[in-house]
Amino acid sequence: MKPSRSMILETTVTAVFPTALLVSVYLLFAGHNAPGGGFIGGLVAGAALVLRFVDGGSASIRRVLPIAPTTLLGGGLALAVATAVIPWFSGDQLLESGKLQVDVPAVGLVKASSALPFDIGVYLVVLGLVLTVLRTLGGGERA
Repeated sequence: MKPSRSMILETTVTAVFPTALLVSVYLLFAGHNAPGGGFIGGLVAGAALVLRFVDGGSASIRRVLPIAPTTLLGGGLALAVATAVIPWFSGDQLLESGKLQVDVPAVGLVKASSALPFDIGVYLVVLGLVLTVLRTLGGGERA
């Protein structure tokens, strides 16, 4: 006999999941100027995925994020390493931060630093790790 799903949990996860993902993206982008960054943003997104896992199991996570966890892990690690090593090849120090300022019409001055791609890589690594753990925990499940 299959256990019945909790309507309260399902409704709560439906409301909290997109909000938690939005907060995780905010933390990712705010990280190099304020508290946050790729690690904490990835953990918040991972917590949202854990909520989804508790509600619907491994199949629910596959529907929401059909990407293989190893793809996220490898892509994130490659991005973080590339961000760290690229300054080294141009004669600067390893992990030296670079800055780009572009004057965009109708928007104004847009600033970006090399900390952002590094944080995105860390975010993807943490998200891939959480997905790996959740898919391993739910491995016996057939959906």
